[in-house]
Amino acid sequence: MSKVVVVYHSGYGHTRVMADAVAQGVERHSDSTCRLIAVEEVEAYWEVLHRADAIIFGAPTYMGSASAAFKQFMEATAPFYLARPWRNKLAAGFTNSGNLCGDKLNTLLQMAVFAAQHSMIWVGLDLLPPRAFDGTFDGQLNRLGSSLGAMSQSGVEQPPGQSPPIEDRLTAAHLGERVARLAERLVER
Repeated sequence: MSKVVVVYHSGYGHTRVMADAVAQGVERHSDSTCRLIAVEEVEAYWEVLHRADAIIFGAPTYMGSASAAFKQFMEATAPFYLARPWRNKLAAGFTNSGNLCGDKLNTLLQMAVFAAQHSMIWVGLDLLPPRAFDGTFDGQLNRLGSSLGAMSQSGVEQPPGQSPPIEDRLTAAHLGERVARLAERLVER
């Protein structure tokens, strides 16, 4: 049984929608459990993170990088950096922004470097970008064409639940299930 934790920040609720989708994907894998932890509550859950087999990071992209609240979470890990309790755990990430590009790749890179600093093993998205010959991407996973992690785009005027689009939520669920399957293989060894 693998234990996966999704630690995330959501400023307006859209990234929480993605976190929920990732958790649903994890739980589709029958031998995995998932715990959602908002960065605002992380102080009470360090031991849960230390005991996890995989940690999936989620943050909105604001001004070309992870939100300030997510960066505070990253900095709060400094006291246990040298002890390396996250060494050899799987890590993955997802992000959301209001703009189609929004410089989301920079946020995922930030998360991947953070994971590497904690000696974690990064899991990318194993989906090819969609091929839309007619210019539409309806129903296709990985509609934003990311390889490093799950990306989503929410209309800033749309409330969570209506946005991000279903394709982005399904992509996030796929990432969660992928991490859960890989974590299970690591736990078996």
